[in-house]
Amino acid sequence: MSSVLGLMLLSLTIWLGLLCFWGQFWRTDQQLEVTETQLESLPVVCAVVPARNEAELIPTSLRSLLLQDYPGSLNVFLVDDRSTDRTANFAEGVAHAVGKPQQLHIISGESLPPGWSGKLWAVEQGINSASKFAPDYFLLTDADIEHDPGNLRRLVAKAVQEDLDMVSVMVRLRCESFWEKLLIPAFVFFFQKLYPFRWVNNPNNPTAAAAGGSILIAREALERIGGIQVIRQALIDDCALAKAVKKSGGQGDRENNPMLSQGRIWLGLSSLTRSLRPYDSLATIWDMVARSAYTQLNYSPLLLLGTLLGMPLIYLAPPICVILGAVWSNWAIALTGILGWLLMTFAYYPTIRFYKCSPWFALSLPAIAFLYTLMTLDSALRHWQGRGGAWKGRVYPNSDSL
Repeated sequence: MSSVLGLMLLSLTIWLGLLCFWGQFWRTDQQLEVTETQLESLPVVCAVVPARNEAELIPTSLRSLLLQDYPGSLNVFLVDDRSTDRTANFAEGVAHAVGKPQQLHIISGESLPPGWSGKLWAVEQGINSASKFAPDYFLLTDADIEHDPGNLRRLVAKAVQEDLDMVSVMVRLRCESFWEKLLIPAFVFFFQKLYPFRWVNNPNNPTAAAAGGSILIAREALERIGGIQVIRQALIDDCALAKAVKKSGGQGDRENNPMLSQGRIWLGLSSLTRSLRPYDSLATIWDMVARSAYTQLNYSPLLLLGTLLGMPLIYLAPPICVILGAVWSNWAIALTGILGWLLMTFAYYPTIRFYKCSPWFALSLPAIAFLYTLMTLDSALRHWQGRGGAWKGRVYPNSDSL
């Protein structure tokens, strides 16, 4: 019994440390919608949208992009990545329907060269075509994102007002089915725990991350890091891009201000811009997580072992101790377990509230963490079997460039 109590006290100590000293990751206060949107200048923006077999979603996502209320120059470059479902035809129809065919530029994607991921190769082609407009910023966005009308205006205002090299938002993921309500808020919670947004947004902290659904990056920052090709093999391309930008230093800052050695990036949540991608079954969410979970661990067996040991200690120990304490009539173990469970529920509740789910889901974090642990193990198994990184009909090498 003493060993069980010792493990529970260790778990409790970890939760106290996470809540008090881990970048306040559990809070949801880093949100784009609080940005003041008054603009004194109107930078030129080119949006790049890689699209592969997105005919079902492109009418909604492209329409939202073309109808942005941004008063400056905006051109959209949609790269049709060898789709077989007439994605380009649907896109062209949307542009004519909203009366903005001159703002849409459709690029037929070339065959995938060695050493590139499909998405990044499409993005590279879009950026090359958009460069003739000499944009101040590139908006890198996915074909399954429905942008709030003010999204671009807020992104630009954030970048200009705070002199940022890159601004990105984790768009609101779809959360309608039971499995989405159970697992999607946790996906955001675990991402924030891995990359506390306050640390990401602190130029003096090396933590770097981004959310690929909506990224605004300054052209100068992209050129400074050597372009998209420096992350051409990255499967977790958004975080790889953020890492490259933050490591590169600000615009001229290394020369003029040696004390400021990192680029300035910002990452937050959006309550209005949302993902249209449905994850309405356990299998679809499982595949989404397993595709890149082991990549996130840098394909390290040691980090995998640490995850397989750490997740049960942090998330499963409290409810197990509650049960064991009740069975053994050991109220010290039971009460310690209850306290640990309450702490993790307290940490998870802001994310549950942000996604407007029932508060009861906050209590289910131990079971959710168990499922995510199994997904991570499956991700490693796929890697060892040569099936890692499968997406949109392609299987990529199990490597990441950064």
